[in-house]
Amino acid sequence: MKELSFLTYFLFLGIFFVPSLFYAQEEQEIRVEESAEVFLEDYSDEFQENFFEGLKQKGIQNYDKAINYLLECKRLEPNNVVVAHELAKTYFLDKKYIQSQEYAMEAVSSDPENYWYLNTLITNTADQGISKDSFKDRIPWDNEILQKNLATIYFKNGKLEEALKTLKDLGNRDSNKHLAQKITDSIAKREAEKESNLSPVVTNAENTVVTNDLEEYKSKISSLLLNGDMSSLLSITEEALENYPSQPYFYYANGYALNKLGDYKDAIEVLETALDYLIDDVALANKIYKELSDAYNALDNPSKANMYFSKIKPGF
Repeated sequence: MKELSFLTYFLFLGIFFVPSLFYAQEEQEIRVEESAEVFLEDYSDEFQENFFEGLKQKGIQNYDKAINYLLECKRLEPNNVVVAHELAKTYFLDKKYIQSQEYAMEAVSSDPENYWYLNTLITNTADQGISKDSFKDRIPWDNEILQKNLATIYFKNGKLEEALKTLKDLGNRDSNKHLAQKITDSIAKREAEKESNLSPVVTNAENTVVTNDLEEYKSKISSLLLNGDMSSLLSITEEALENYPSQPYFYYANGYALNKLGDYKDAIEVLETALDYLIDDVALANKIYKELSDAYNALDNPSKANMYFSKIKPGF
């Protein structure tokens, strides 16, 4: 039964989540890592049929039908956290935010260290303009991994001060230093850009040299991306990153070169770092997602490949 269920699930992904649907449904996340745990035990055929059909209907944007199938799964397995999370995401897509929030809180309460459950809850409440203080007493807020996940979510959403405050509340731990440094670098970059906009005429000679150097790297890298010299591209991007370690474009170009040279694992690590530094650049984000999708496909990991491919936004 379990082997057949997994086979059916992957066939389901191949049939229904074709590229056209990925483009049509912005930011949809059908993650095998989350949903596959449903099949690690011998659930009833009735449960599995409803769950598959719920995912299918969600994938083709029939949210009311998807919710009905998932609610039947919930009736059959009341404590299944994966079903609660799927309901939270589907209600959110259907713009039924109160129901989505309830199921998202249930998922986080059941598994507070799961990044994606918390991400769904924060996305929902942010869209409603609801402060986290209004639901802190309903989830295990003192969980340290939950707090670090929250800081990461704030960082990726561009809420840098909130991210840094969340980390500081956790205390000075070695495991948080890398994230704290990235947040601090991003704040410094943002402040520098503000200063640059306020002072269009640069009078400091040292600043002029730094700006020219940065632009020179970008120009060289753009040229190498066009002419296909991957060895030179790899070399120049490594040099650029040594001098400018918080530039997402340099990480992207480095990951692109690694991909083309067949070093897919290192490419993934670099490209995911690029996302950590990326703020409000949809066109570059699309390029990074495309390279991540290609790398995971090359490593025969279709679930991850499809997840990143689904994040690509059309029109940029």
